[in-house]
Amino acid sequence: MKRYTVTVNGKAYDVSVDEVGAGAPAAAGAGAVKVNAPMPGNILDVKVKAGESVSEGQPLVILEAMKMENDIVAPKAGVVAAVHVKKGDVVNSNDLLVSLD
Repeated sequence: MKRYTVTVNGKAYDVSVDEVGAGAPAAAGAGAVKVNAPMPGNILDVKVKAGESVSEGQPLVILEAMKMENDIVAPKAGVVAAVHVKKGDVVNSNDLLVSLD
């Protein structure tokens, strides 16, 4: 838990914030490269499955955030070790989406 002072319209508020998901780490596959959600949102589509070869920049997951569709792409070429989300899932920032070998 962290404490912050937030000012809204000139009025200061003392707030405490818990980090969501910090207590229970997601079960990661053997993949050396972890692809995490850059922001909270809804998984609209999963474009890959475990065992599939991917190239750098290839879309792995489509994440809807703030009414915009965002392609979450492979940071490097490799093989999908595990897919940790499915279509319709709601994710938070930094949640594990895909593991690559």
